[in-house]
Amino acid sequence: MEITDLTPAERRVWDAFPRGEGVDFRESPDEPSADGASWGPERTVRAEVLRALLVGGPTEEGRVAGLKLYGARISGKLDLKYAVVDHPLRMRSCWFERKPMMYGAQMRAVVLGDSTLPGLTAAAVRVDVVLRLSCCTINGPVRLAGARITGGLFLQGAVIRPGSLPDEADEPPLQLNHADISTDIIADDLTVHGQIRINGATVAGRISLDRARLINPGGIALHAETLSVGTDLRCDRMEAEGMVNLTGARIPGQLMLVRARLANPDGVALRASSCAIGELWLRQCPPVDGIVNLRRSQLDMFYAEPGVWPPVVRTEGLTYRVLHPLLPAEQRLPLLEREETGYLPYGYEQLAAAYRTVGDEAAARTVQLAKLRRHRRTRPRHARLWGLLQDVTVGYGFRPLRAAGWLLLLVLTGWIAYGLHHPRPLKPGEAPDFNPLFYTIDLVLPIIGFGQEEAFAPGGWYQWLSYLLVVTGWILATTTAAGVSRSLQRQ
Repeated sequence: MEITDLTPAERRVWDAFPRGEGVDFRESPDEPSADGASWGPERTVRAEVLRALLVGGPTEEGRVAGLKLYGARISGKLDLKYAVVDHPLRMRSCWFERKPMMYGAQMRAVVLGDSTLPGLTAAAVRVDVVLRLSCCTINGPVRLAGARITGGLFLQGAVIRPGSLPDEADEPPLQLNHADISTDIIADDLTVHGQIRINGATVAGRISLDRARLINPGGIALHAETLSVGTDLRCDRMEAEGMVNLTGARIPGQLMLVRARLANPDGVALRASSCAIGELWLRQCPPVDGIVNLRRSQLDMFYAEPGVWPPVVRTEGLTYRVLHPLLPAEQRLPLLEREETGYLPYGYEQLAAAYRTVGDEAAARTVQLAKLRRHRRTRPRHARLWGLLQDVTVGYGFRPLRAAGWLLLLVLTGWIAYGLHHPRPLKPGEAPDFNPLFYTIDLVLPIIGFGQEEAFAPGGWYQWLSYLLVVTGWILATTTAAGVSRSLQRQ
C-alpha cells in the first residue's frame, strides 16, 4: 500500500505507529462504541491499513512501535491469520465492521477494551503478554479454542451474544476449550447469552467469574469438563441459567459458589462429578433449582448449608474430609434422604467420618443410627421387625443407656406387682423369705439367679406377668448382645 492512498484519519494512525503514540478519535472519553456504524470518514480506518502497519509497518530507531487507537471505525476485515506481529495491538472503544481474524497468529499483546465487534476468530492464537476484551460488546462467537496466552485473559464487564449468521446459530458464543493460560482468567461481571465452553483448558492461576451472568436456559451455561485450574475458581454472586458442568475438573484451591444462583429446573443445575477440589463453598446461596451431581468427587473441605440443596441430589462416591459449618447431625441427614438412587450406605459412613474428624462422636453415632434405620426400610417385613426391636431397646447399640431404662422399668413393674401380691411358695417350709425385687430380677435377667424364681409360683394374671417379664428379658438380652457385637465390629 502506498502512503498516498491513505485518508487523513489513516495518515494520523500511520504517522503515530512508529513512535507507539496514541490516536484518539473520540469526542469524549466515555463515548460508547456501539454507535460506531454511524461514524464518518473522519474517524474511519480501513482494516487493510492496520494489517500493513502490524505486519510490516515503519519503525523509528529508539522508539517502540505499536498500534494505539481510540474511537475508530474499522471498515473491512482485520485479517492477521498466521501472521507474526511483533508490535502491541491496542484498540479501545473501536467499532469493527467485520470480526477480526487472528487464527494461528503470534501476537505480542491484544487489547480491544470497550469495543464493539461482530465476533472474534482467534483459535490457536499465541499471545505473549495479554489478551484484553474488557467491557466489549461482541455480537458473535469468540473463538479462542487452543489459544496460548502467556499473560492473562481479561473479560470483565464484556457482553457476548450468539452470532446472527446461520452457521453460527449452534456455536457457543465463548470458546476457550483446550486453551492454555499461563496466569489468570478475569471475567468478573461477564454476561454470556449462550454457552461458555472451556473443556480441557489449563489455567495456571485462577478463574474469576464473580457476578457473571451465564444465560442458556435448558442448555449448558458453563461447559468446563476436565478443566485444570492452578488455584481457585471464583463464582461469587454468579447467576447461571442452565447447567454448570465441571465434570472431571481439577481445582486444588477453592471452588467458590458463594451467593451464586444456579438454575436449570428441568435437569442438572450443577454437575461436579469426578472432580478433585480443595474446598467447595456453597454458602449463602438460594436453593439450587435443579439436580446437583457430585458423584465420585474428592473434596478436602466441603462448606454446604442445608438450605441450598434441591429435592434430588446425586452423591454416590462423594468423598470429603471436613464438613462445614459444624451443624447437628439431624440437619445434615435429610440430604442423604434426597439421593436419587435411594439408600446409599457409603453416604452415611462418609458423613459419620466427617463428624469423627472434628471429634463429634455423638453426631457420628446419630448418623450411624440413621443409617441402620434407613437400611431397615429396605428389608423384608420379618427383618424389619427384628430391626425395630433392636432400635427400640438399644438403638442398634448406639443407645446403650436405653437398655438400662427398659430394665429399670421392668424391674419396677415386677417389684410393685409382686410386692402387693406375693406368689405362693412351691415347697412351704423350705422356701426362702420372698423378696419381690430379687424375684423380679430372677425373671428379667436370664443369666442371674438369686433362688427366688425356683421357689415361688405366681398364679392368675401374675403368672402371665412373669411370662412377659421372662420373654421381655430374653429379648432385651438378645438385642443388647447384637448391639454390642455390632459396636465391636465397627471399632
